[in-house]
Amino acid sequence: MQIQAILFDIDGTLVDTNDMHVLAWEEAFAGMGASFDRQRIHDQIGKGTDMLVPTLLPDADEAQQDVLGDAHGAIFKAKYLETAKPFAEANALLAYAHGLGQRVVLASSASGSELDHYIDLLDARDLLAATTSSDDVEKTKPAPDIFATALEQLPGLAPANVIVVGDTPYDIEAAARCGIAAVAVRSGKFTDAQLQSAGPVAIYDDVAALLADYAQSPLGA
Repeated sequence: MQIQAILFDIDGTLVDTNDMHVLAWEEAFAGMGASFDRQRIHDQIGKGTDMLVPTLLPDADEAQQDVLGDAHGAIFKAKYLETAKPFAEANALLAYAHGLGQRVVLASSASGSELDHYIDLLDARDLLAATTSSDDVEKTKPAPDIFATALEQLPGLAPANVIVVGDTPYDIEAAARCGIAAVAVRSGKFTDAQLQSAGPVAIYDDVAALLADYAQSPLGA
């Protein structure tokens, strides 16, 4: 069935920020006296505060989760946000899909303010049919809320007409809970085994590779 809309994750998919988020979370946890191996933190990137913190600190109460989330956000914005760069061909991929008449949606666990920054960074403001951030939902990925909210902004489209592009198992899981297929990219530095465990319909190295194979990919086939 023809794909009429594409829901793109941002961090690790369109913009190279996953390692930056690891460092910001490491500093935020250190402020609470907690220490984790960076790989362990990385394996939770893609989740929002509401999902990431309980996994690493299961005894943290809601107030502590809020403190950690605020600390992470402040550190990330102060130290890393302005230096974040899009992956090669990120804008070109969005523009190509838009040019085909497919609706382009950014659906991210990032905050609304970060999302707004990324839209300008990607020069995508004129390409977008809709956006969804963590500010718009009760729960972040791997809960389905972000993609479900994005679908609500695309009236008339069934999940079978939509596909997700993301870099983490949590993108793929969240999509599946909405009945949406997902294409994974390796640019977020998750292993193929981690990605495959969530059930993507295809895996590409990055968005440039996906663009180069667009017509044969699940986005264009």
